[in-house]
Amino acid sequence: MNKKILILGKGFIGMSLQKTLNCQISDTLIKSYKDAEKIIKKYRPKVIINCIGITGKRNVDDCELDIDGVLLANSFIPVILAEIALRNNIKLVHISSGCIFNFDYKRDLPIKEGSEDYFFKLFYSRSKIYAERAIEKLARDYNILLVRIRTPLINLKHPKNLLDKLLKYNKIIDIPNSVTYIPDFVKAIKRLLSIDAKGVYNVVNRGALRYPKLMRVYQKYVPSYKFKIIALKKLGLVRTNLILSIAKLEKSGFKVRNINSVLDKCVKEYLKS
Repeated sequence: MNKKILILGKGFIGMSLQKTLNCQISDTLIKSYKDAEKIIKKYRPKVIINCIGITGKRNVDDCELDIDGVLLANSFIPVILAEIALRNNIKLVHISSGCIFNFDYKRDLPIKEGSEDYFFKLFYSRSKIYAERAIEKLARDYNILLVRIRTPLINLKHPKNLLDKLLKYNKIIDIPNSVTYIPDFVKAIKRLLSIDAKGVYNVVNRGALRYPKLMRVYQKYVPSYKFKIIALKKLGLVRTNLILSIAKLEKSGFKVRNINSVLDKCVKEYLKS
């Protein structure tokens, strides 16, 4: 086991990373700097990967049901960990979200890491932005890596998996979005750690995924599944849809696969899981 790395958070992302990195992991509750300090003294890591976060039980709208908990997990804990990392000469890897930007499909190019065109209409997005604004500034001068992922997809059954989420609905939007394929994400993290990357990186797959395309692949193996396409406006939900740039990730030397190239294998492995 790699005792130099400590993952905080035993959720979807944390457990996926732990399997690949074979490192220490903790889900000890953090409410203060002292709580974080106790964890650091116990594990003595050289690298902390913060996977603590709340996205809502059913969807991001559920973040409204626990405002204090969401602010603690998404906004305050990352800042606490940044402070303890600086004071103890520890590298911090903060897993953030790409769901924090506005995007105009007719006008905008894929969003680069330095964008500040933030999406404030959703509480979940605001809670992530609060931490980002502090940490991204520190990451310019200190040993901090801020990783933005988007709409995780994995080849296993899990409530946080994009495929599992879409299967709950019979009406799906048809808008291209950046997606993070988790088997590729964990490899990207290994690459970024190996080169001691600092600063902000978008970690998504090449291209954009239209959700109906994924569901048609699923339909190929499960013909009984049916769905309809619905316009976003008719859903009546506040959401940000966007495409992130992968140029910086590619420059790191990591080979980024197109999200559409993994769909068939992903679905077949998902059905076997």
